[in-house]
Amino acid sequence: MEVQTENKMGTMPVNKLLIHISLPMVISMLVQALYNIVDSIFVAQIDEYALTAVSLVFPVQNFMIAVGAGTGVGVNALLSKRLGEKRMKEVDLAANNSIFLAGCNYLLFLLIGIFCSDIYFRLQTDIPEIIEYGKTYLIICTAASFGMFGQFCFERLLQSTGRTVCTMITQTTGAIINLAFDPILIFGLFGFPKMGIAGAAAATVFGQIVAMGMAYLYNRKKNTEIHLSAALLRPDKKTMLQIYEVAVPAILMQSIGSVMTFLMNKILLGFTSTAAAVFGVYFKLQSFIFMPIFGMNNGLIPIVAYNYGAGHKDRIIRTMKSSMLAAVVIMLAGLLTAELIPDRLLLLFNASEQMLGIGVPALRILCLCYVFAGISIVASGVFQGLGKSVYSLVLSIIRQLVILLPAAYLLSLTGELNAVWFAFPLAEIASVLVTAFYLRKTMHNLDQMIAKRT
Repeated sequence: MEVQTENKMGTMPVNKLLIHISLPMVISMLVQALYNIVDSIFVAQIDEYALTAVSLVFPVQNFMIAVGAGTGVGVNALLSKRLGEKRMKEVDLAANNSIFLAGCNYLLFLLIGIFCSDIYFRLQTDIPEIIEYGKTYLIICTAASFGMFGQFCFERLLQSTGRTVCTMITQTTGAIINLAFDPILIFGLFGFPKMGIAGAAAATVFGQIVAMGMAYLYNRKKNTEIHLSAALLRPDKKTMLQIYEVAVPAILMQSIGSVMTFLMNKILLGFTSTAAAVFGVYFKLQSFIFMPIFGMNNGLIPIVAYNYGAGHKDRIIRTMKSSMLAAVVIMLAGLLTAELIPDRLLLLFNASEQMLGIGVPALRILCLCYVFAGISIVASGVFQGLGKSVYSLVLSIIRQLVILLPAAYLLSLTGELNAVWFAFPLAEIASVLVTAFYLRKTMHNLDQMIAKRT
């Protein structure tokens, strides 16, 4: 009988482990956030309509990420827990079923892109230039989204076993390819055709496909704890139910962001299309602050799940406290940056005087929610690692649907655009209060949860 040695997630000192697991993901996600910013900077050089179109595409892209990343969260939590319990056959079954699920996700969004793109944009605007730009971008992104879903799948398998250096390499390579081909394909450099906004979409999917291929090869050659096999690709009902027990709340939680962004764009377009462009720019800039937190969270989830499976309560608590401290520090840095130089940030996107007039006060108001958001994000990762993803879902519903959208709508009735932005800090304050309640309840019951785990 093969003897399984203890994985480093159960033995390495917690702070060192969190850095070791999270730092590569933080670096790679920072590179991706930089790509998101630079991509929009290049698109803004076409015209403001193109920038607005990409902003309106964001809810669909966010929904795609929600499905891919949410499924990955479910796979990650199940795989890490089974590794902690030394149930290796179920580890392989979960890993191979995740590939099958990635293929299903791709087919879903291929159909959405083909049949729903036109109606999606006409629901938001009647400006022909924005509609055409948006349809072009969205159809390319969905038609080639097998790269994105495959990348999520194979990178999550690597993360589940603590091989985050490999995911840093794949994500960084994909983002660099993206960055390099953005200006080449948008503006037609070095003999390539001038593709405009279609070039931005093509560069995006090309980078994702390369990253997917690299992540697959890393799993085949480096990930010795997981065995990929065609024989295990067939769907297993029990395994998929276990994956989606965690994944569905995670998907819904992130999808709520798509609903929120879509409806916020509707509210903002009632003022001016420039307001929607500012909102899109804010999300790009915000990603550079939030992505390190999400990267750390991607490292936190398997650590918590593994130690939950192994019964190490003290390691779970230390991981949570260290992550929250780091999140608060990062968010404070983001808050200071947005308050001190909002105009310089907006000028990166070729901002007009109108965009500066709307965007400067918007950024200063929106960043007030950063510290509260950092605490909630880390707490959501802890809930997911402990199989309590429904708490994360409730938090997102409260923040983005119950509080944010009604507040934004009511504030829009004042006729003052600046008033609408205050809905965001109000929603985050409410969310962090509910987070504290759920976190206290979970920590109080942690001993019983560990004793009852299966």
